[in-house]
Amino acid sequence: PAIVGAIEYSRLRAEPSTLAVLQGYVANEGTAWAHAREELRRYFERVLTRHREDAAPTGAPRRLDELAAAEPPAAAREVIGTYLDLAGLLGRRTAEMHLAFAGNIDDASFTPAPYSTLDRRSKYQSVRNLVGKTIRLARDCVGRLPATMRDDARRLVGGQEQVLKSFEPYLGQRLTGLRIRTHGDFHLEQVLYTGKDFVVIDLDGPPYEPLAERRRKHNCLRDVGGMIRSFHYAAFTALLESAVVRAEDRPIAAPWADAWYRWVSAAFLRSYLAATTGAPFLPAPDDLEVILGAHVLQKAFHELRSELDRCTETTGIPLSSILERAGL
Repeated sequence: PAIVGAIEYSRLRAEPSTLAVLQGYVANEGTAWAHAREELRRYFERVLTRHREDAAPTGAPRRLDELAAAEPPAAAREVIGTYLDLAGLLGRRTAEMHLAFAGNIDDASFTPAPYSTLDRRSKYQSVRNLVGKTIRLARDCVGRLPATMRDDARRLVGGQEQVLKSFEPYLGQRLTGLRIRTHGDFHLEQVLYTGKDFVVIDLDGPPYEPLAERRRKHNCLRDVGGMIRSFHYAAFTALLESAVVRAEDRPIAAPWADAWYRWVSAAFLRSYLAATTGAPFLPAPDDLEVILGAHVLQKAFHELRSELDRCTETTGIPLSSILERAGL
């Protein structure tokens, strides 16, 4: 949204602090999360009435770089419908946000920067701490989890070293692309849907990070991974909501939830990569799977850590993603 004005506190020889910001009002139909959930309600309705006896569309690659290049089968495009195009539009808007951030070369806090050894080691150490704390919490919570996911939790607890291997490229691999300022907490609830377009809001970063950390530059795929995780959450929280899918229909609907998540993510990612082709901050194609996969996995660990405080059915959403990404 357009900036109308701001109140700043200025001190001698110090950077001003912004106390308040006034933004222009954006006429909207709610957040992209609310819109996606309504789309999913209609999607599951179509699945359970018209396609109840049909197998869910398969063939979506598990590797993210391959998913970006894949086209959905006709059955997926028919049932998902126009939301695939909207996901592509959101991918383009995300790319335009990053291009705007990276284009502000007159402000040192926005100028793209290369990776240093310290950046990579710091990233690895922060992820290692997150993984360790989350797995210890999972170990303590296994007995309180729904019975259907206890075995998955035990697999995670026993697979910590395997998980950490997914992040080792931060230590031993030269990362391509430049670090830029990112949204940092990018998901469907941080975007407004106007009825025909998307507007990004709330660029204040993750609430669990201190301000200095929120202002650090990161790989652009941090935001991309956050949105992919949001598509996963939207599909499977809708599946678990009895007002959307009855409990007895979930075994039928579950493969269709997975198809929606993967093909919508493919449309988003393909559009993002097309709109950022040639941008200096975009990692090389050979690095896409490693870097994006690590960001998706890291985001899932943040989600799981939050979910373990409640130990409800939704805990299985990030848990299943972690097991898949880590190969457990």
